[in-house]
Amino acid sequence: MIVAGVEVASLAPVGLPAVTAAGGSAAAFYRALTGQDPALAEITDDGAFDCHVLASLLAVALSEAGHLPERCGLAAADLASIARHWFPVLGELAPVAGDAAEDEEAAMVRDLLLAHRSSSGDLGRWLAAMVARRVLEPNHLWEDLGLRERPELTRLLLRHFEPLALANTRNMKWKRFFYRKLCEDDGIVMCTAPVCTCCQDFANCFGDESGESRMAARRRAVLQAGAPS
Repeated sequence: MIVAGVEVASLAPVGLPAVTAAGGSAAAFYRALTGQDPALAEITDDGAFDCHVLASLLAVALSEAGHLPERCGLAAADLASIARHWFPVLGELAPVAGDAAEDEEAAMVRDLLLAHRSSSGDLGRWLAAMVARRVLEPNHLWEDLGLRERPELTRLLLRHFEPLALANTRNMKWKRFFYRKLCEDDGIVMCTAPVCTCCQDFANCFGDESGESRMAARRRAVLQAGAPS
């Protein structure tokens, strides 16, 4: 089966024992979903990139405690559709039945993203809901989406929510930018500083967002734990 330019059948899962052996890490779930290590994922093609993004989001949500729909922000019917068309093993990794209660804050971010969609079909709608749910997590947004680096998040937003992404002309941190846009749309002034460079919170809005991804950190920890002393 080919979905968004990706031959899904070729992404053979590595088997469920690998997930258990790795302690249920995001990297292990990614391998179970796609059959490859996240560090080795080739994303030059847009279809392959979309598959990588979906797998990363699902993998990081699967690695956390709680109900999968609650962790990733999708209804059970949407998860079932992803399982059918993208990752058949998903149903074996976690139950996809039951919907999560809607969070008002996540719903606001989701609606902001949906209002700026630049792609058609279900994928953009799923990504809007998933990104909005993960915005509620405490780390850099690219980390809480399970991505390898911030540029992957920027590419995701440019591909599926281009008008919104292009509006971030000063490269503000994406979480901050989303909330700033929500405030502006409601006519609310977010801060009292006349310009950003005069604001004491400048580093919070525009500071560095680099670092080791959660998948890479977990994989390194597992490898170190298994290394001889």
